[in-house]
Amino acid sequence: MNSPSSPNPSAGADLSIQDLDTARGVRTMEEAAQWLMARGIEDIECITPDIAGVVRGKMMPSKKFLSDAKLALPSSVFMQTISGDWPEESDTFEYPTNDGDHRLIADLSTLCAVPWETDPTAQVICDLQTHRGELVPYAPRNVLRKVLAAYEAKGWSPVVAPELEFYLVKTNDDPDQPLEPPVGRSGRQMAGGNGYSIAAINEFDELIDDIYDYSGTQGLEIETLIHEEGAAQLEINLNHGNALELADQVFFFKRTIREAALKHGMYATFMAKPIQGQPGSAMHIHQSVLDGDGNNIFSKGEEESELFHAFIGGMQTYLPKALVMMAPYVNSYRRLTTHTSAPVNVRWGYDNRTTGLRVPVSNATARRVENRVPSSDANPYLAIAASLACGYLGMVKGLKPEPPTQTTENEGLNHMPRGLLDATSLFEECAELRELLGDEFTGIYGAIKREEFETFMTVISPWEREYLLLNV
Repeated sequence: MNSPSSPNPSAGADLSIQDLDTARGVRTMEEAAQWLMARGIEDIECITPDIAGVVRGKMMPSKKFLSDAKLALPSSVFMQTISGDWPEESDTFEYPTNDGDHRLIADLSTLCAVPWETDPTAQVICDLQTHRGELVPYAPRNVLRKVLAAYEAKGWSPVVAPELEFYLVKTNDDPDQPLEPPVGRSGRQMAGGNGYSIAAINEFDELIDDIYDYSGTQGLEIETLIHEEGAAQLEINLNHGNALELADQVFFFKRTIREAALKHGMYATFMAKPIQGQPGSAMHIHQSVLDGDGNNIFSKGEEESELFHAFIGGMQTYLPKALVMMAPYVNSYRRLTTHTSAPVNVRWGYDNRTTGLRVPVSNATARRVENRVPSSDANPYLAIAASLACGYLGMVKGLKPEPPTQTTENEGLNHMPRGLLDATSLFEECAELRELLGDEFTGIYGAIKREEFETFMTVISPWEREYLLLNV
């Protein structure tokens, strides 16, 4: 996929049908019309991520889209909780007086097919703007753009590569019942402990074939696919690239994987901890930064640079304060527990998977920092924005990291906020993050997280019935 800022040698030129079949180079409505006509596209989905990363938008005939139709969504859609409720107003959060509309502006570089639809259908990611043409500051794509603009002002360009874990589970229409692994081609339920097992992947060959086919049709690039430790837990690694472009890819991938799973009679879930006793699911983010000449600023010759260490220092200082953007739900903190494979610390080390911050083995050109803390349930735009914001603050402040560790670090003290409310408070109280991400976004996001916690507290859990019913 091409980001809006990526150079496009064919922009403004007449693109042949063959060009449009092999390049994500659409920039104008004329090129979009060619692309849609070549595929016989009848309908187009104009989509955008809300605060949770849920796909919102409108569907319309392609002819209507090409007529430059004015599209809008109510502003309140981007202030809803995951359960569809709205938070209470507070000193830091107020609703707009009229719940006015925000415009959907199509980013034509993201135009692609919707391969699971029976009728020829396309989709395009839209940006959120006010009617005055200003970017809506709390729209997730724009929050990431704000962080990238701070990097750009320094002459820096972040490069990221997400790794996305998820579970396949049996369909389940009763939320009171625990989730179970699906039955694979062997006719048996998958068990855990199958990390990197090819046989475990082969259990779901047909589903995985569809994931690859759907991804190829959309121009999404999968670097590798593996089976993780959990029962029917898979991981997809994406190629590195522009941060906004890769966030778009994760946004598309989540939808693609869910649709492919439904076709095969199962669910794909990105819950951080969907099955008790099984490992949680993460969205690891590999990060490096280039200068204006395309050089990795984490390296000075063959050695590590001061900016590399400052980036890590920023991650160690600010990651707990930004955690709620990377672990956004009550369930996220079930994953972040000690004595599991999840990192619960801000230690860093070389090729150490027990640390929250891992420096993989690489040459100087590919030197990078892997943030292993984010959960797979996070909105990719917000998780990447938060992670890059932490590193940016470290670099501009010249922060020093702790020494690297070679020991096991996920069995001791938990360095992270232990629950959603604590994480929300740390986030709201951090002046540096608030300045970088914006007051309006910080206020809205904090209010949503507090309301989600209150909604969770209305539900009585099986643990409470098991241990409190007859004992207290």
